[in-house]
Amino acid sequence: MNDILRNDDAGKLILRLTLGILMLFHGVAKIQSPSIAEFIAGSLSSNGLPSILVYGVYLGELLAPALIVLGIFTRYSAIVIIINMLFAIFLMHSGDIFSLTQHGGWRLELQGFYLFAAAAIVFLGSGNHAIKPD
Repeated sequence: MNDILRNDDAGKLILRLTLGILMLFHGVAKIQSPSIAEFIAGSLSSNGLPSILVYGVYLGELLAPALIVLGIFTRYSAIVIIINMLFAIFLMHSGDIFSLTQHGGWRLELQGFYLFAAAAIVFLGSGNHAIKPD
């Protein structure tokens, strides 16, 4: 029984699929609603950053998650998601970093999940259930 439950590669696959698929939903939403990207570009500009960085959203919410799901350049893609999430947290949610919801949860649970799941993938790698295992 213990051998069945000890499958690091299956655990890595589950983590990759969870992070990648859930993040892809956010990327698809950006494609379907271009006004979201315009809002992000405005936020970048108002913080003194070039608005061209808005295209990083598509890298971090479409390309990188797709590569993670497939298991191609997994660690590098996870780094892209980490950078994407740090930008999202500091541009859009910096006032909520030390805030809780009315139910006692961290206000940035979702962003924290994406950030720390991506960090775990950087350290764990893709596992063997990947197109290009690392």
